[in-house]
Amino acid sequence: MRLITVEKLAEIQKTPANIRNICILAHVDHGKTTLADSLVASNGIISNKLAGKLRYLDSRPDEQLRGITMKSSSIALYHKYNCREFVINLIDSPGHVDFASEVSTAVKLCDGAFILIDVVEGVCPQTRSALSISYTEGLKPILVLNKMDRLIAEMKLSPLDAYVHLTQVLEQVNAVMGELFASDIMEREEKEELKKETAESMSERNIEDWQSVLEEVDDSTLYFSPEQGNVLFASATDGWGFGIKEFAEIFSTKLGFSKKVLEKTLWGDYYVNTKTKRIMKGAQEKAKKPLFVQLILDNLWTLYETISIRKDKDKIASMVERLDIKLTTRDLRHTDPKTQLKVVFSQWLPLSRACLDAICEIVPAPCRLTSEKIERLLSGNFDFSTLPEETQQLKEKFLACDPSPVSPTIVFISKMFPIERKMLPENKPKPLTPEELAERREMARLKHAEKIKKEQQSAKESGQQMQQDVNRCNSNYSDEISTRSESSVSDEDDVNDENSDTTLIAFARIYSGCLKEGSVVYVLGPKHDPRDVLKRQRTGEFSIDENVPLKDLKPGRHVIRVTIRKLYLLMGRELESTNKVFAGNVFGIGDLEDYVLKTATLSTTVACPSFSEYTSLDTPIMRVALEPKHPNDLQSLINGLKLLNQADACAVVHIQESGEIVLNTAGEVHLERCLEDLKLRYAKVDINVSEPIVPFKETVVPPPKVDMVNEVIEKKAEDVSCGTWSPNRRCYFEIDARPLPEKVTKILEKNVDLIKALYHYYGKLRSEREVEGSEEVTVIDHEMEPLHSMSEKKQRALESFKTELATAFREASQEDVLDKIWSFGPRNCGPNILLNETDYEHRKFWEGHSNSTDPRAPYESSMVNGFQLATLAGPLCEEPMMGVCFVVKKWEIYQESQSENSSQNQGHMDGGHLMSACKEACRRAFNSKHPRLVTPMYSCNVLVNSDVLGK
Repeated sequence: MRLITVEKLAEIQKTPANIRNICILAHVDHGKTTLADSLVASNGIISNKLAGKLRYLDSRPDEQLRGITMKSSSIALYHKYNCREFVINLIDSPGHVDFASEVSTAVKLCDGAFILIDVVEGVCPQTRSALSISYTEGLKPILVLNKMDRLIAEMKLSPLDAYVHLTQVLEQVNAVMGELFASDIMEREEKEELKKETAESMSERNIEDWQSVLEEVDDSTLYFSPEQGNVLFASATDGWGFGIKEFAEIFSTKLGFSKKVLEKTLWGDYYVNTKTKRIMKGAQEKAKKPLFVQLILDNLWTLYETISIRKDKDKIASMVERLDIKLTTRDLRHTDPKTQLKVVFSQWLPLSRACLDAICEIVPAPCRLTSEKIERLLSGNFDFSTLPEETQQLKEKFLACDPSPVSPTIVFISKMFPIERKMLPENKPKPLTPEELAERREMARLKHAEKIKKEQQSAKESGQQMQQDVNRCNSNYSDEISTRSESSVSDEDDVNDENSDTTLIAFARIYSGCLKEGSVVYVLGPKHDPRDVLKRQRTGEFSIDENVPLKDLKPGRHVIRVTIRKLYLLMGRELESTNKVFAGNVFGIGDLEDYVLKTATLSTTVACPSFSEYTSLDTPIMRVALEPKHPNDLQSLINGLKLLNQADACAVVHIQESGEIVLNTAGEVHLERCLEDLKLRYAKVDINVSEPIVPFKETVVPPPKVDMVNEVIEKKAEDVSCGTWSPNRRCYFEIDARPLPEKVTKILEKNVDLIKALYHYYGKLRSEREVEGSEEVTVIDHEMEPLHSMSEKKQRALESFKTELATAFREASQEDVLDKIWSFGPRNCGPNILLNETDYEHRKFWEGHSNSTDPRAPYESSMVNGFQLATLAGPLCEEPMMGVCFVVKKWEIYQESQSENSSQNQGHMDGGHLMSACKEACRRAFNSKHPRLVTPMYSCNVLVNSDVLGK
């Protein structure tokens, strides 16, 4: 039975100081869901005996079958600490690498995190990822050294050896935190120096400068240390856990030492001098047992040995009595020692109490967030100082976390998750009240009496038997017809229900204000820019779409005004309806699937920026092609894929130019889950799935130096550039193809997003110049960088990119290449380059505009587009190119056709002809070199403990 009602939870949630938001992060199978079960059991939602077995927050059948968590789930828990009542919003997240995107969506809504580590396995790859993302997002971490029972039962370590092992694991974790801290401080210092110093002074910096910076910064609260209270020792499967403070309180009265002294000395190289009765340092030097071993581990080991190994009933009874634990006769007679262990330890050192106390004490309340974290949320891809004044003023609202209705409402949606409509609170059958039951009984009694009365009247009637038979037949026939029609209608209803029996709920957190059913808010898309919107609002050019679905939204529009209809409290597998949510809470919002794709920001002011998207830990690398088994089900499959793309933060669905539907996932397990969701929940049709698609690329390589028999090939003269005429013989150009240096190709692949952003930025500037002074300026695509300036962050990234690129070309003995760059391709951002070595002054990529009066200027875009088409589909197998540099050696345009039969080729110079001619010229130049197909290679690092090397 629940300890507290939903109404009481909602009442406590009105006070932000009494709210804690925390998630559980760990490597796969390190005990996250078992720990969550223990915390859920503390609220009476499940039985203590089922904790660790039920896996309450794993509500999917495949999660139960595989034994791993595949999605983030939230539940609100009640806890009383120091006479104060708290609501703890607990989010359990996956540990499998395929579902790292779910971890990213969870941390965005939290202020703290449990970092679980299996003490036997130590720090694993996903543990490093968990530590990294918690540090990046500014969470307050609590380290839980889990599965302590394995040190006793499996490794057979003595208490002293176990202590040494625990210190080594703790050192590993702190080493990772030290790496994160050092790299972060160096990066920040470098950014500050770039603002203040010139390049010459920066080149004089040495390693001593970095060391001095690291020494100046306070990192005392960064590391995990039991005496600080941010480390817990636990065995989630046996239901126990503790921190140093629990034992400091126990032994302070027994040993006569103050609690504060014991909190500082129970962990570390300390021992008790029996002669002076003082706590001394140097236990290792004097071969003494540390206090942690003597007072804590020895007692734990004794209990385990007595219950699990010796099974001494008499000694168990005496130890239980000394620990003031109440056991029933049934528990004492139980033959399973595991059950006895859980009963004893869960009463002596309950895991839920240790964890929930640590959350209330260490994790900050929503009204205690740091300025740094708030600025990171608000700034996103921009510098906070460049945001409008109205936006910067919202920082104070975040710090206050004011739940009053007068404060602006600000909500962040981290993901959309699916749920069956029948599981929504409003659709669940409700128990009838006694009055309703009595009313239904009376109606049934009256109906039965009326039926008997009609039967009696029909028996008394006289008439011809034949007429009665005819009437009866007609009645039966009409009943059959009506039954068929009703069944057909019900069948149609069933079909409609099947197509819409899954809905999407927004997984959200409110940072300021109060959200109520009926509230009108703005849905701000990920590309919403308050600087641009406020500028257009001042000039009266800004308009907002009212309840317009995303599919009908005009290009460049990222703001929709909607009305909130349904709000829910997240209670694990269940949802509870509520009509109001206050600042600081994690909750769910219904009926937003038409207005939110994956993430969004809700606000009552357009000055609020769209929050930065989640920190991605994985990239969808596994691609498969999908098609329905029956062609008639194609539309159902497309609709199902739309829902999947919306509900899964990592899955990417796109339709290729050939019409093939491709699904991108993070790995095999993720792919299996997506396909199962498609078949059973979203599309509900049979699907044919291809083998994983291996993406090929096309490239050219330098000429070989030796032949197949390892003999040196004589150096030949360079191939002549490919000359091409346009179809009307009025344009001639020569193009050559070269392999790009490998380092240059890697730099281009690494900076794809930056190149794409620069291309759109300069394209937008050109569009503004073209329509300057006209009303059409308001319909330009506003999704790119604002017109008035480029952010300092992007400027620094651009300068770094240009420096890296110039250095890489210089190392390959190619000088002055940057000014010759005409375009990147394919799609204006790929790992191929178009160089201009003609006398034509092209529009330089780094400047974005050209004032050339050359007659060839109007056809420049046709040349660039021809290059884009050529690199998008190579001549070998129509796959994109990579690592190819096309050099335009010559480009001439003539006033008259140069054909011998000029009368047949006269006409206007057509850009389309020039584009196709440039494309063919690039393909011919590519074929004239040494073309190759490039296949991808998947590389991974395997981390193991040193004791298994060589096995």
